[in-house]
Amino acid sequence: MTDFLSLGEIMLRLRSPDHERFFQSPQLEATFGGGEANVAVSLSNYGLNAGFVSALPDNDIGEGAIRELRKFGVDTSRIVRQGDRVGIYFLETGSNQRPSKVVYDRAGSSICEAGPDDFDWDAVFKGAKWFHITGITPALSQSAADMSLAACKAAKQHGVTVSCDFNFRGKLWKYGKSAPEVMRELVKYVDVGIANEEDCQKCLDIHADVDVESGALDTTKYEALTTKVLETFPDMSVIAVTLRESRSADRNGWSACLRDANGFYLSKHYELTDIVDRVGGGDSFASGLIAGLNFYDDHQQSLEFAVAASCLKHTIQGDFNRVSKAEVLHLMGGDASGRVQR
Repeated sequence: MTDFLSLGEIMLRLRSPDHERFFQSPQLEATFGGGEANVAVSLSNYGLNAGFVSALPDNDIGEGAIRELRKFGVDTSRIVRQGDRVGIYFLETGSNQRPSKVVYDRAGSSICEAGPDDFDWDAVFKGAKWFHITGITPALSQSAADMSLAACKAAKQHGVTVSCDFNFRGKLWKYGKSAPEVMRELVKYVDVGIANEEDCQKCLDIHADVDVESGALDTTKYEALTTKVLETFPDMSVIAVTLRESRSADRNGWSACLRDANGFYLSKHYELTDIVDRVGGGDSFASGLIAGLNFYDDHQQSLEFAVAASCLKHTIQGDFNRVSKAEVLHLMGGDASGRVQR
């Protein structure tokens, strides 16, 4: 039985080596990744029964993506094999004042062309307890948006807790609908919301005078922002927001906040001074929060688990957060020295 499910696209990730510009040398590093797949891998790494729902072509590239997920213990039985291509994203890793860049090549991928009738939702959610989705899949196409909404409705009908990382991606909303038009309807079915400040503003059209560019944080404004989210969506029980202070591509401040019916929580703050790879950092927070909410009754502890997990992700190359529950707990316990463990 698979307790935790996520739905979305796993992509081929093509990255320029080290911190090189695109095609500075004639090679690209090929791995796999994608927001919802990243969440499934992390949950499996924490010892939870996780599965991934998607569509992939019945070819060697699609099979490679499935094998990669299986390597981490993720259940792939709910992936339908259809369509002609796997989506691709190209990554150029920034350094210091030069930001990282992402170029998408996802048009016509299997998940872009998938619709709500391509899945047997009763079979998908049989025995499940948690379903995770993001704002990325609804941004791909109208059919993918319809599929995402149908999945959330089916999850609620089956009594499954729904989490959503709002994940605004401006480069993807190209099919004639704005993010708020689609996401405000989908989020009506969400129990646990996950976001950064930009996601709340650009996906939900909820504003609280938060400056996303300055790198400085005023937590009172985030307290107001999270209050507005729960007021706007009264069926949502928890909203968590990551707080990234971007000093440069290599150095960030990292923390998060959470609001529920009982109050507003702030996490411990981490200073990330030598970032290896920040792509997937938000996904590692989302999966850490899902795990934390299932490991602990206390939401402060759940938040601390999520922030510690995502802190560690910034030290790991690739989309996946290759850390265990024990390693997250070790950092939560206060050992951030990085000393060699013998």
